[in-house]
Amino acid sequence: MAAPLYTTDSGQLFHAGKIIIICVGLPARGKTHISRALERYLHWMGVTTQVFSLGDYRRRVIGGAQQLPSDYFTHGPKTPETEALRRRIKDGCEGNIINFFNKDRGQVAIYDANNGTRKSRNEVAERFEREGIHVIFLESSCDNPDIVDANIRSVKISSPDYKGWPPEKAVQDYWQRIRTHEKHYEPLEELTWPYIKIINVGEKIRLNAIQGYLQSRIIFFLMNIHNKYRTIYFARVTDSGLSPAGWEYAERLKDFVLERRRRVQEERRKMGIPAEEKRLVVWTSARRRAYHTAWPFVKEGYRVIEKPTMGEINPGVWDGLSPEMAKKRYPDEWGRFLENPYAHRAPRAESYHDLAVRLEPTIIELERERDDLLIIGHASVIRCLLAYLMGLPAHEVPAVEIARGDLVEVVPASYGVHSQAFHFWSGPGRGVDGEGPDEEGNFYENYAEATQGKKKASGDDFSGVPSGAETSLPTGAGGTMSSPTPIEQSTVPLPPS
Repeated sequence: MAAPLYTTDSGQLFHAGKIIIICVGLPARGKTHISRALERYLHWMGVTTQVFSLGDYRRRVIGGAQQLPSDYFTHGPKTPETEALRRRIKDGCEGNIINFFNKDRGQVAIYDANNGTRKSRNEVAERFEREGIHVIFLESSCDNPDIVDANIRSVKISSPDYKGWPPEKAVQDYWQRIRTHEKHYEPLEELTWPYIKIINVGEKIRLNAIQGYLQSRIIFFLMNIHNKYRTIYFARVTDSGLSPAGWEYAERLKDFVLERRRRVQEERRKMGIPAEEKRLVVWTSARRRAYHTAWPFVKEGYRVIEKPTMGEINPGVWDGLSPEMAKKRYPDEWGRFLENPYAHRAPRAESYHDLAVRLEPTIIELERERDDLLIIGHASVIRCLLAYLMGLPAHEVPAVEIARGDLVEVVPASYGVHSQAFHFWSGPGRGVDGEGPDEEGNFYENYAEATQGKKKASGDDFSGVPSGAETSLPTGAGGTMSSPTPIEQSTVPLPPS
């Protein structure tokens, strides 16, 4: 199993060595999407990884497509100025890769470029082999024009190259770029180097001379991903029972999610982006209150799947204790917990690292899912899954904010992970006594929910904390169901090359 604590002081798995994955393929074949997804997964494993995009580097140095010489993307003879410019961009990007290994102590670099001829592939492979770096080629090929056109319309026309372009003009320009490359493209067939060939976005995968633990993990991940547009929603479970307020919460969640999906479909159609009707699948844990929260979707005929691996984090001996009681009864454990909330494991409890390991099968299923997905989960589980999707480091996992009554919307994309949060419900259980608790007062209840109410505790140590409450960090002011209010909107930027 993999999880983000599997890292050494150097950030490397010593037995794996330095690896460069060199992408190969025509434009609009999903190379960037695959690169970013693989980078996210390897980060989650604790492997120091970075994507180096030749296109991104070129845009930073020169600018968008409007600033390029007319013969920049054409094959055949070019002006001396264009040849010098292309060489400068290529050498600069590859120099950054070498610095990543030698200065930043990186382990896996993903070189996102076309590398469409045998000559160019041999040149780049020999350069990195001389540096003692293990070379693997990764080719993404596609002979289905519908898939290519859908990729252009959903991804490429929104890339930085076409900022401000009319959609149809951008599509035509990109198809022209593809046809120019197709005339001179040489598929990856040479057996000199290890390679991975992905055909028609995962329809087939072919391998050559792939060996090693980390390499096998990469293959395993690539066999489970796709580049279909989909939206992932996250919402907290409501109270156990459910109380009248809990049923109200569940109904409002259902209404809000369905209305939000309808609006997204309309927005995509207005932008000229293919907006196929996608099914909605709902995941919950096997806990009763989780399934009850999803019950309105069951009544509407939606598929609801219970996943035992998505159970809340186990608080162990802290089950049912307030922060004051835990600090008093287990002062040493309390101190170690405050030092490292992610890695510390209380007696008979789970740490967040333990939870991350438990959730890895769920993460792989998350990558495989092609339909829109609503995850109705416990706060601790949502924190781990959001941290994975957003590429957050392990120590930030316990600090991820997700309040009951908020819907978090995440869209994995080739040029970043887009997220925004909406507030749809204000009712009992959103915070402690309806108020946002301070950070220290959250204790394990904030970092790992449902530590209260499972056991009956005596004494006055629970003063100010209602029995059975599940608290959360507040994330913003409220909106209404009729006019959903986005309370947070962000895009995870591409890491610097």
